[in-house]
Amino acid sequence: MLALTPEPPYYAVIFTSTRTDGDNGYAEMAERMVELAAEQPGFLGVESAREAIGITVSYWRDLESIAAWKRNAEHREAQRLGRSQWYAGFRLRIAKVEREYGMG
Repeated sequence: MLALTPEPPYYAVIFTSTRTDGDNGYAEMAERMVELAAEQPGFLGVESAREAIGITVSYWRDLESIAAWKRNAEHREAQRLGRSQWYAGFRLRIAKVEREYGMG
């Protein structure tokens, strides 16, 4: 499902990753992180696709909201597990969305 975001500007956090073998609790944690992010001030929505490369884009009102999410204790634990168990590699990019258009 596509996120319903407000009129720009807002921010996108783009997380791309390649996984290690096995689930090892990953699916459960990924679902929990979406639930937890949705509870955070400034969260606007999320879109995700997981195949050979996983791509998750979360949308945020401002940089302060992104920084607060990064500091969340439960999110920090997921980050630790990602580095030690789930990801063979990853990149995180933060971008300012200045224009948006589409259909549907």
